[in-house]
Amino acid sequence: MNYQVIQAGESRSFPAGHPLFAGGSSGGEIVVITGAGAGEAFRFLPQPENRRAVLIELGTECLGLHTGESRGEEGSNVLGFARFRLGDRPPSDLVELVRQPRATQAATDAARALFESLGLKVVLCGDFAGRIVDRLVRPYYNAALRRLDEGLATAGDMDTTLKLGLGYPEGPIELLERTGLAHHYDVTQALYEACGDPAYAPARRARVAKQRQER
Repeated sequence: MNYQVIQAGESRSFPAGHPLFAGGSSGGEIVVITGAGAGEAFRFLPQPENRRAVLIELGTECLGLHTGESRGEEGSNVLGFARFRLGDRPPSDLVELVRQPRATQAATDAARALFESLGLKVVLCGDFAGRIVDRLVRPYYNAALRRLDEGLATAGDMDTTLKLGLGYPEGPIELLERTGLAHHYDVTQALYEACGDPAYAPARRARVAKQRQER
């Protein structure tokens, strides 16, 4: 598949050395823009409408921040994407592919084919801050941290209960402490600011971890 990769800073979805970079060329019908500065790099991409698909790596933000929105009828050959990644763990094999209401089917098909050729699984979602996984799991992690503060049970007992009762491979407290409570703060704070839902407000322990990181 003929595609071009534009690297705009460190990528959470595709760390250095990923096969995505080796397979890219200097031009191509698909453009993949990776890194924390992907949205800014998109602004300087010449004639994006002439590509089959332009794929912008997202953080927690909406694709519309980079493409603009109008009357709920926005959408083109430009899509957003992110591989789900929890804290410092390696990215998962899941790619959340973000479509605006009038995104072209050709762009969607091209993006899906590219990511699947790299051995990844693709799910489609609308243009919402945090997409699917973070919107679902972050309130659960916040609730576990708050119940720990309230003294419902010890961290060990809570983790064991969820592993044995629900079959989870790892409990929420040990998972967050291993992958980074400060990162959990970053994601939940962004979602709280975007959505205003108290379920996303960072739990106290995440706030403390972030404050310690910044000292």
